[in-house]
Amino acid sequence: MEVVWAVGQVGAVWMAVVLGLIVLPSALGISLGISEAYMWVLVKTLEWATIRLQKGVRKPQPQVPQTPTANGIIERDETPMEKEIARLHRADFEFSHIFYFCRKGFEAIVEDEVTQRFSSEELLSWNLLTRTNVNFHYISVRLTVVWVVGVIVRYCFLLPLRFTLAAIGITSMIVGTTAVGQLPNGSVKNYLSEVVHLTCSRILVRALSGTIHYHNKENRPQKGGICVANHTSPIDAIILTNDGCYAMVGQVHGGLMGVIQRATVKACPHVWFERSEIKDRHLVTKRLREHVADKNKLPILIFPEGTCINNTSVMMFKKGSFEIGGTIYPVAIKYDPQFGDAFWNSSKYNIVSYLLRIMTSWAIVCNVWYLPPMVRKEDEDAVQFANRVRSAIARQGGLTELPWDGGLKRAKVKDTFKEEQQKNYSKMLVRNGSIGSLSAGTESD
Repeated sequence: MEVVWAVGQVGAVWMAVVLGLIVLPSALGISLGISEAYMWVLVKTLEWATIRLQKGVRKPQPQVPQTPTANGIIERDETPMEKEIARLHRADFEFSHIFYFCRKGFEAIVEDEVTQRFSSEELLSWNLLTRTNVNFHYISVRLTVVWVVGVIVRYCFLLPLRFTLAAIGITSMIVGTTAVGQLPNGSVKNYLSEVVHLTCSRILVRALSGTIHYHNKENRPQKGGICVANHTSPIDAIILTNDGCYAMVGQVHGGLMGVIQRATVKACPHVWFERSEIKDRHLVTKRLREHVADKNKLPILIFPEGTCINNTSVMMFKKGSFEIGGTIYPVAIKYDPQFGDAFWNSSKYNIVSYLLRIMTSWAIVCNVWYLPPMVRKEDEDAVQFANRVRSAIARQGGLTELPWDGGLKRAKVKDTFKEEQQKNYSKMLVRNGSIGSLSAGTESD
């Protein structure tokens, strides 16, 4: 009995500290400076570790670029293929011209520009997490001691604390939205729904040790609009709802996620689809248009890429989100990988493993930019509008813009894409009349 009583006392003290120092300030939208102090200590520790690593490496190292490049391990020629082909057109066809295509083929085999976007980005310096340093080796006693202390802090203190905060946030979300959902529709219900969503999102951000910097808040999405953002992680939605309320769009799930969806939709007009409905493009578009037409409803939050892309690029936006009409509010999200990798590689980790990695990282630090609202031009189709919005997000977030479909993470390249490249390659021969000359030469022989 004494052991049980002692455990109960420790648990009571733990909950009192968590509720008093973290949950209550989060609910009120204030900070006691604990997060800021933690981040200051963390930054100083990582700076010291970087210096120790540099001093500990005695062997001469090759020069490494100071800024990360999109080229990866290959020094690529950034000249577009069309210009390369045009340059080759200046002379008659020679067999040496095929080396251009051979080089492009070798580059794609060694490291193409698509699949590398589905793996975590490389860090310029180690952040004391062995998961981000496959070449980890002994440097010094002090650095090893700091790493061991870091493991103890992350797994024995931060992980239980974050798990407690996550449990409080999720429970509060379910209970709060269920209670608000019992009220009749009206301004009171909408106000209380927004309060519940904002409060619970702030608690969940604290569960990630999140430090988020919001820029250009005057451009925040307004009711009756559509918010589109680049997609890196499932926590993108929490990052955005920490600063405003949105109507989510997605597929109906089971388990805990299904419980949360069923509870939140009672208080907020989220748009959830059954698996059979999500394939009906016209039905999805109809329901979204009906939502946007009501200027009293919260803005819809959509991630047009359709899958998580690592923190370096923005891939093709699906045009469906831009066929609905209304005002588009672009948002750029950029995480700082030095403190923790927010990217979810769903083909490698399930959601439980991913959340464990997130909760045992140092922190989640990111910048969010609200871009000026955009509307579709009269002479613009949905694809062109989507590309214009994507370009704006990529420029603001410092991300590489790629035209490829994020669905290539799990699907094979479509035959139409292959045929398009083959047609471009054949133009070099056709425009020079090389095919005809080769055929004539063959007949004369």
